[in-house]
Amino acid sequence: MGGVAGACAALGDSVFGSEQDLYEPMKSYLDDAGVSVFRSFDPVNLLSCQPTKVVVGNAVSRGNEELEVALEQRLDCVSLPQLIGEKLIGKQTSVVIAGTHGKTTTTAMTAAVLEVGGLEPGFLIGGVPGNFDVSCRPGGGSVFVIEGDEYDSAYFDKRSKFLHYRPDIAVVNNIEFDHADIFDDLEAVKKTFRLFIRLVPRNGVVLANGDDPNVLDVLKVACSPVETFGFSDGCFWQVREFEESEDGSFFELWREGRLFGLFTTFVTGRFNALNMVVAFAIGHRLGMNVDQLHAGGCDYLPPKRRMEEVGQWHGALVIDDFGHHPTAIRETLAALFAKYPGRRVVACFEPRSNTTTRAFYSKEIEECFAGCAAVAFGALDRPERYSESERLDTRGIAARLSGAGVPSMAISLEQGSEKDWGRHVLAWLEGVVREGDLVVSFSNGSFGGLLSSLRGA
Repeated sequence: MGGVAGACAALGDSVFGSEQDLYEPMKSYLDDAGVSVFRSFDPVNLLSCQPTKVVVGNAVSRGNEELEVALEQRLDCVSLPQLIGEKLIGKQTSVVIAGTHGKTTTTAMTAAVLEVGGLEPGFLIGGVPGNFDVSCRPGGGSVFVIEGDEYDSAYFDKRSKFLHYRPDIAVVNNIEFDHADIFDDLEAVKKTFRLFIRLVPRNGVVLANGDDPNVLDVLKVACSPVETFGFSDGCFWQVREFEESEDGSFFELWREGRLFGLFTTFVTGRFNALNMVVAFAIGHRLGMNVDQLHAGGCDYLPPKRRMEEVGQWHGALVIDDFGHHPTAIRETLAALFAKYPGRRVVACFEPRSNTTTRAFYSKEIEECFAGCAAVAFGALDRPERYSESERLDTRGIAARLSGAGVPSMAISLEQGSEKDWGRHVLAWLEGVVREGDLVVSFSNGSFGGLLSSLRGA
């Protein structure tokens, strides 16, 4: 929402918005873009602006005072994905990056690679990218690259966002159960991805993770050409001879059984290698040569909050990461172990998503921290939404980890308000963190101010 607001402002629109909880780095980004943000929902905000169009975010529901006035005044209300499809993508070649994990990183990689190829892509990246000053721009060429989210569009449109983007090139990075508030089970998630794949025209292409059995299952409905990517034999784009070190990764990329090129990148992790392969496959399809692709891969800088080094605390290096699903956390930790060999890793995880605050992934969350020296769990976000039996039992997980020799703690709701939670974790970290450690914060929120304290120490 914030990125699109900035892009509309860049196109000459006057843009205003309302949001109660606005975190960095988006707050500064909107300030710099000239987008005025009201810090509460109030009909006065709407009436003072007299908008010609009201974009209703998918977190807004009936009963919101601004929405009620917009409906009463018969203002033109649209969903964010509808606005994007009409105003930003239009008739351009639509490149949509979808999947449970890696959407932001892969979209940022693709935009960076295409930029080096001179394609001047428009893009929408769900974060603040390292290679660009904005997270969304209209672009100067004929290609638009967008992060395709499977979450619903608005209270009045329960379709997945990516169904509005009409992909010419559709990427399916991986599929797992997520968004437990709108999907009943994995099969429901697969259903929306099948609809997404069926949007691709015959002269388009689906780029799909050939290592993921859930992805392979939904590919059966494809009406367009399919190119798989992965480490497995038989993938159209296959990674071989993968090596990683403190400086990045090296791999061979094979296309249809023939060596396509040798690539070096400054990012680590097997998942990041596959994300980069997606960017290379898209660039190749759009006319870039191997030398341009390699230069684009070397030029790439990760978005904010993706394995981002943010400072030192008591002699430990502090890493900020957006990971909030056990698979993403596990893969990120694997990449960190490779990038910083020999260092102890102390992980801090704040369960905030509608999936990880529930008990669905209890076993996976406990297992994803394998190899860590210590683990801290923040309090569950809005636990009142579920019964006690439905909630993730972080205290139980912490007790089992501690019993297995990994010192762990979990914030309980009785330990004050949210502003106190970060302070409690910080006090616990004082006793476990050693000089030379990595302290990794996994959160898609503010973690009760924990990260700010770690940055400022």
